Amino acid sequence: MRAVTWQGRHDVRVETVPDPILKEPTDAVVRITTTGLCGSDLHLYEVLTPFMTPGDILGHEPMGIVEETGPEVTHISPGDRVVVPFQIACGHCWMCRSGLPTQCETTQVAEHGMGAELFGYTKLYGAVAGGQAEYLRVPQAQYGPIKVPEGVQDDRYVYLSDVLPTAWQAVEYAEIPRGGTLAVLGLGPIGIMACRVAKVRDTADRVIGVDLVPERLRRARADGVQAYDLNDFSRQEDLVEAILSTTGGRGPDAVIDAVGAEAHGSPLGRTAQRVAGFLPRDWAAKLTEKAGVDRLAALRLAIALVRRGGTISLSGVYGGMADPLPLMTMFDKQIQLRMGQANVRRWADDIFPLLTDDDPLGVHGFATHRMPLEEAPRAYEMFQHKEDGAIKILMRP
Repeated sequence: MRAVTWQGRHDVRVETVPDPILKEPTDAVVRITTTGLCGSDLHLYEVLTPFMTPGDILGHEPMGIVEETGPEVTHISPGDRVVVPFQIACGHCWMCRSGLPTQCETTQVAEHGMGAELFGYTKLYGAVAGGQAEYLRVPQAQYGPIKVPEGVQDDRYVYLSDVLPTAWQAVEYAEIPRGGTLAVLGLGPIGIMACRVAKVRDTADRVIGVDLVPERLRRARADGVQAYDLNDFSRQEDLVEAILSTTGGRGPDAVIDAVGAEAHGSPLGRTAQRVAGFLPRDWAAKLTEKAGVDRLAALRLAIALVRRGGTISLSGVYGGMADPLPLMTMFDKQIQLRMGQANVRRWADDIFPLLTDDDPLGVHGFATHRMPLEEAPRAYEMFQHKEDGAIKILMRP
C-alpha cells in the first residue's frame, strides 16, 4: 500500500509499504477514505524528531471502510463505515470505564511512562502505524472505531477522530459559567472549533479569539468571534489590557490555550534541535524531553488574561519538563488548570447528534484544502508555512 512516512526533520515521503494484517483477535483492518493533517503532526515534522524513526507511518485522523475484523470484534463488520479515534483504548479497564481512554491501562506505554498508545505519534506513544495511508490496522477495534451512517460525505464525520472531541473537551474543561466570557488563544482547527462548540452549547455569552494569521482571524470573525490580531499589539501587556477593558477589568471567565508548543519550534527549541542533531538518538531524545524547550508564550498569556478564580483549559500539545511556570501568580489568582489528550469515546455520543444536515458546527466547509495522499509532502510544507490560507487539510488515498 501507499503511506506517508517520516524520514527526518522536514522530510515526509509517500512510499510503498507492506499492507497491514490482523495480528490479534481484537484487530480490524480499515481501508482509509479520508485522513486529516493535524497541527500535532507538525510537531513530528520538527519539534519531536528525536522520538521518531525513519519509516514511521504518520497520521491520526482517519476514517474509512472496514475490510477485516478479528473474532473478538463484534460491533463492526466488513463493509461498515467507521471513524477511528486517535487513541487506542480497550474500553473495559478502570480508566476507560472512568471516561479516560487516553489513560487506558491496557495500552499505556509504560516503557516511557506515557498514557494510551496513539496512532502515528512517536515511540513515546507506542510507534503504532498511523492513518495517512491506504489501509490501517486498528488494535482494540472491539471498542475504538465509531460506526457512522452511509450516504453523506466523509467531511461530516472525519473530525470525530480528533478535532471535534478535542474542541469539545476543551470547552468542557473550561467550565464556562452560564453567560460568561471565553477567550480562545490560537484559532487553528481546534481553536476555531472550540469557539463554535461554545456557541452551539450556548455556554458563553461572548467568545474572544486571539491569533495572528489573517485567514484564521477572518474565519473567526465570520463566526461571530471577537477576534484580536496579535500583530496589532507591540507588547503582550497591551493585548491583555485591551481584553481586560472589555471584561470589566476582571478578564475572561475561562481561557482555552489551543496553541501549545509552537509546531515550528521556539528559538531555544531550534537551538536544542540543532544540538540534538549531533548527539546519539537516545541522548537527543533525553535532551528534547528534559530540557524544556517549549515556547510557553500562549500559556503565560492565558495566565495573565484569565480572571481570578477562572479556569484555563489546555488543549495544545506541550512536551518537555523543565519550563518554569509563574506558580506564584497562578496560586495567587486561584486559577484552575485542566488539560490532556481528548478522550474521544467519552464525548462522541454528545457530539454525534450535532452532525446533522443543519450542520451547526460547520463541518462541511471546515476543510480549506483537499489533496491526494500522494501530495502529502506538499501538504505538510503548506500547512507548516501557513501558505495558501491552509487551515485544515484533508487527504484522500
